[in-house]
Amino acid sequence: MEFFTGSGTFSLIILPMLIFIARVMDVTFGTMRIIFVSRGKKYLAPFLGFFEIMIWLFAIGQIFMNLTSIEYYIAYAGGFATGNFVGIWIEEKLAIGTLVIRIITKKDDSTQLIECLKSQGYGVTSVDARGARGDVKLIYTIIKRKDLQNVEDIIKKFNPKAFYSIEEVRSASEGIFPPTKPTHKKTFLSSFNRRSGK
Repeated sequence: MEFFTGSGTFSLIILPMLIFIARVMDVTFGTMRIIFVSRGKKYLAPFLGFFEIMIWLFAIGQIFMNLTSIEYYIAYAGGFATGNFVGIWIEEKLAIGTLVIRIITKKDDSTQLIECLKSQGYGVTSVDARGARGDVKLIYTIIKRKDLQNVEDIIKKFNPKAFYSIEEVRSASEGIFPPTKPTHKKTFLSSFNRRSGK
């Protein structure tokens, strides 16, 4: 084992790769932790923070023991950059959080858009207003982040020239959201009950 760790292969390839992977992991955890903090996830954020700092200590410890090796600096910096990307990518896939969408459209073009949003279960508040080019309708809806693409598709379908803005919401009480799809477990149990005549 001592011969292996002292070999050129270990110091030039394996250890830099370990530093790179460790840095990717700790920065990924750090990026997600910051996002969770901003969204009020007070239990999940400290959990990620614990593993983030443990992995970081390993990576920085290896750097301090090999201050003259440029390979370790490159692995450390490359892991940092990659970790930021991976953390944001994972957060986007998780789609955690709530958004508020503000839509400004011509008053005459707003009816179908509002009705479509309502028919799909979204809560909608609309206000008459006046813009630089005449009467407009302000439409507000608060949605789960996972529904963002669907709502954008609805806006583009009915009002492709509508102006809309999207903002993060730290928290929201009450509200109207589309019903969640039944889980696999519920579907299985319901089919079992039907078969058994219950």
